[in-house]
Amino acid sequence: MPEEIPAPPTPPSATTSTTPTPTPHRTDPPHADADERASLTAFLQYQRETLAMKCAGLTGEQLKERAVPPSDMSLLGLVRHLAEVERSWFRNVLNGEAAHAHWQGRVPGEPADFDVVDADPDEAFETWHAECARSRGIVAALNRAGSLDITVDFRGDTYSLRYILTHMIEEYARHNGHADLLRERIDGATGE
Repeated sequence: MPEEIPAPPTPPSATTSTTPTPTPHRTDPPHADADERASLTAFLQYQRETLAMKCAGLTGEQLKERAVPPSDMSLLGLVRHLAEVERSWFRNVLNGEAAHAHWQGRVPGEPADFDVVDADPDEAFETWHAECARSRGIVAALNRAGSLDITVDFRGDTYSLRYILTHMIEEYARHNGHADLLRERIDGATGE
């Protein structure tokens, strides 16, 4: 199993036809022959690619379509949210950076992940892809030490690399469930 896992497929631009397109290829997660580290990083990549699949073939306006009121959740909001989650857990917590939020809310101090009225889909996907690439790089550098038990202290709590990878898989899987429902509501597309 190679250390470098490919980046998620790039979603179509805001001008893409509303006709659903075939889903991009998604890397299969490893099976019994993979060690724990390879399994965790591959399952996280699988979840990232699942989000990209759920967004494929939609226009910018479709990506902004919200779920049922009063929810402000949209596929574009999920992409922006997960870019922020990648930044927070991998850069700030794991790598000790002070990387600030990519988007500022209309109300100071409020997160802007799901505030997509004026959001640029291409910019959101570029940011998400960049954060995923940074995250993979940070994990690859730490993986050279060979242990998932590497820990970091952050704001009075201690987190291991194993915990962060597992949490990120959970975070994506939860939101990919939301993405399933959002996509079906937008154009009827269902599936993995």
